Amino acid sequence: MKHHHHSLRGRSAWIVGASTGIGAALAEELLERGSRVAISARREDKLDEVSCGRMTVVAADVTDRAGLDAAADRVREALGEIDIVVFNSGFWQRMDVRDWDRDLFERHVDVNLLGLNNLIGAVLPRMIENQRGRVVGVASVAGYRGFAGAEAYGATKAAQINMLEALRSAVRRHGISVTTVCPGFVDTELTAANTFPMPFMISPRQAATAICNGLERGQMEIAFPLRMAMLMKTARLLPVRVWAAAMSRTAQQ
Repeated sequence: MKHHHHSLRGRSAWIVGASTGIGAALAEELLERGSRVAISARREDKLDEVSCGRMTVVAADVTDRAGLDAAADRVREALGEIDIVVFNSGFWQRMDVRDWDRDLFERHVDVNLLGLNNLIGAVLPRMIENQRGRVVGVASVAGYRGFAGAEAYGATKAAQINMLEALRSAVRRHGISVTTVCPGFVDTELTAANTFPMPFMISPRQAATAICNGLERGQMEIAFPLRMAMLMKTARLLPVRVWAAAMSRTAQQ
């Protein structure tokens, strides 16, 4: 087995949002690559299914700051200092402009953005003390541009991308690296209810492989699948007026 500079073997990794989908597959993949793994989410029974006794299971809700701090302590007790922390908790539901749901919007912010804030606060001080560590945030290509129906989700994803980019520059001199993960469509609980076309869909296993490969290469951004990532990178360059015209057609469903 060839060792990359950023080998995952022997590393301690804590994945938050690991009960299903990308997080569960990532826990599995990290274990296979020789990491010691701790997993968190709200549903302990689901975590136990993922772990099968091979991982440290710590139930936690990212919107509960004190609970997340306690979870971080328990993970450190079990694994030692945390080398890699992954924020993979995510909430998505389509917004309807005809009945603007402020509570639904707020739920996206609570989980996706304030959840990330809570997790970073739970792990960053110790990483800075130790002058090492890796923060991985799972955002989305939906944060690259605004999609009708994803006003709430896309807003939090764009915010995550910006926040992680800012953090990357700030913690670099402390020996900490920050990786932004931007998946396209992955076949998970999150996307199961979607009724719109989802091009280039991949499995959670493929997503986990892409993430681990990127981490081993030391990438700062991991976007996949490649065709969707390229499409969205290109979409970023389109003029506002062109994007608006193209997207308003998709919104009339």
